[in-house]
Amino acid sequence: MVSEESPHTHRDPGAENASGEVLLTGATGFVGRHLYPALEAAGYPVRCATRRPDAAARRRPERRWVRLDVDHPETLVPALEGCRFAYFLIHEMGGDGRYEERERRAAEAFSAAAHEAGVERIVYLGGVAPAGEASRHLRSRLGTGEVLRSGPVPALELRAGMVMGAGSASWQMVRDLAARLPAMILPRWLRNHSQPVFIDDVVLALLASLSLPLAESRWLDLPGPEALTHRELLERVAARLGRRPLLLDVPVLTPKLSSYWIALVTRTRWALARELVQGLTSDLLPSGESVWDQLPAPCLQARPTELERAIELCLSDEEALKDEKNPESPSPAALRRLRALAHDWTQQRAAPGGAS
Repeated sequence: MVSEESPHTHRDPGAENASGEVLLTGATGFVGRHLYPALEAAGYPVRCATRRPDAAARRRPERRWVRLDVDHPETLVPALEGCRFAYFLIHEMGGDGRYEERERRAAEAFSAAAHEAGVERIVYLGGVAPAGEASRHLRSRLGTGEVLRSGPVPALELRAGMVMGAGSASWQMVRDLAARLPAMILPRWLRNHSQPVFIDDVVLALLASLSLPLAESRWLDLPGPEALTHRELLERVAARLGRRPLLLDVPVLTPKLSSYWIALVTRTRWALARELVQGLTSDLLPSGESVWDQLPAPCLQARPTELERAIELCLSDEEALKDEKNPESPSPAALRRLRALAHDWTQQRAAPGGAS
């Protein structure tokens, strides 16, 4: 833990308008692509970090790119120098099986470099702690959060379950299963519960995390609007698609076997499907304080987004991306939502009695 006497906590991030450069790791990933336009609309100067900045700049020349590769520690301090905040959105899934220790070392190096560069706050998007034994990738996510929170820079860890949105691997898996199968075998793990959260809500929580009071490092849950089983989620998505697949319970189907048929009928790679399924073998429900309890009431009038609305928006964003020359999320409609969300948040912070 970072004590209240740490020099990094002397300045209150919420006491002024958006200022201070933000380093966005994972800028080319699903969450990073959605977070960038919100940060920009909120007035934050953003420095996008990637292992291959030249390639990223060819795709998005209007953004500022810097090289950051956690496997090459010498790139960390130069990327972080001059930044006030840093998002750690780096996570590996479906790799060679040795990524857990690599991610821990990467988090340690990032935290130390952020301290050396004078960064005031790290924000990390992690995973929910399961009710039972954690899978490898959830164990890695929780371990990464622990490392960052134990480091010399105050860190706020947000713990989310499945993030719904066009371009999300988890959403793509659920959507494809609901859309493509006339009948579906249901292993035992589909009876477990979670609280899926829409990507727009994740972006709001990440944006707000730069100005929430943070005397010392902590973690907060980032839950969706309702708890339901994975089977119920499949049924809800299928219903929105106008489908009613035949669902058959098969309690002996293992997560490993499940990942094979998921890879067969969806666009999800087998290695990734295996990691995703293993993470669903226990309930994934919030167990601590919620980030939604930390935000001012006006920001929560429609947050988190109702599940049916989230499903509708995910499907419409996917459909819109089919017509794009560069079909990379977010869609044009999603961009408008994210910028409006950031504008509303900025206005709320500026209002008397707003977020501090």
